Amino acid sequence: MRRKYILPLFLVVQIIVLQFVSFFPEFVERFYSNGIYPPIAQFWHLLLGKIPFSVGDVVYGIVIFLIIRWLWRIRKTWRLLWKDHLLKIISGFSVFYFLFHLLWATNYYRVKMFDRLEIAREYTDEDLLQFTKLLIAKTNDIHRQITKKDSVRVVFPYSQEQVFKQNLQGYKNLAKVYPSFAYQTRSVKQSLISLPLTYMGFAGYLNPFTNEAQVNDRMPMYNFPTTATHEMAHQIGFASESEANFIGFLASIKNDDLYFKYSGYSFALRYCLHNWSIRDEKTLDQLLPTINKGILKNYEESDQFWEAHETFIETGFKVFYDNFLKFNSQKDGLESYSKFVDLMVNYYKTEKL
Repeated sequence: MRRKYILPLFLVVQIIVLQFVSFFPEFVERFYSNGIYPPIAQFWHLLLGKIPFSVGDVVYGIVIFLIIRWLWRIRKTWRLLWKDHLLKIISGFSVFYFLFHLLWATNYYRVKMFDRLEIAREYTDEDLLQFTKLLIAKTNDIHRQITKKDSVRVVFPYSQEQVFKQNLQGYKNLAKVYPSFAYQTRSVKQSLISLPLTYMGFAGYLNPFTNEAQVNDRMPMYNFPTTATHEMAHQIGFASESEANFIGFLASIKNDDLYFKYSGYSFALRYCLHNWSIRDEKTLDQLLPTINKGILKNYEESDQFWEAHETFIETGFKVFYDNFLKFNSQKDGLESYSKFVDLMVNYYKTEKL
């Protein structure tokens, strides 16, 4: 067998093996998520955590430059040697795919949160209504404690670096209840590509190769803490977007600081309101007047920020990411983010928030 076919064939083998592994979540949970993965994550956190900038963003930049340079160099030989060039591209992707799953992405196949917490997957409109009203009461109360006036939006008083440090307390408190959600060495950073992320419509991401949590430093600050805790949930091995939302929400509301609680509760409330906009707009119209005007002003602040950066680029990247998630065992694609409402509502039925 010629060497140039080895890595392309290895890609096929990887895809088949992962499809097989996906049927054995308990195996993945035991041997990868709680075996191989934690030392890998801890290694990267210790190595890169104290570096003040995103090493992963720099690495991405270098790799993209090298790819563009290679494509430029082969431009004149593409028609003649297209098979060899295609094999090199597939070989490169094969290496990428292997490292992606070895270093982090096998967590996609671990035991689902519903099974981990032994909670139901379905809920009724009445369940959702009760939970939404609870969130409104909680968010209103915290908003009122912070602003003293129902009509004033929350202005976040902390720097982004202070947020990263304070988020650790939320995870520490959460780990007292759920030790598997413990967060060890911090490696959370402002992304060097925050502006491109904004135009792509993303608030943050986890670099699976360096295990650095990247947060968009341009987004409204009241969203910042829960966005960061979401990415931190990815770091501790929860690849599912709905599960990362759920853990990030819990870590925010377990924080002792009111601003962090507000970030978590307002984040969850917005998802529930979005759910009602799809299920029953009449119910949504009845709920909105019960929410403090200042909270709605924060939502408006967020809407204005993202709408000001909407372009065709965002549409293209979201189509790509939607299919990427579906390919990695998240059949709902981008809708999997909002699926964490299912987790919250059913969790509330068994555990009071």
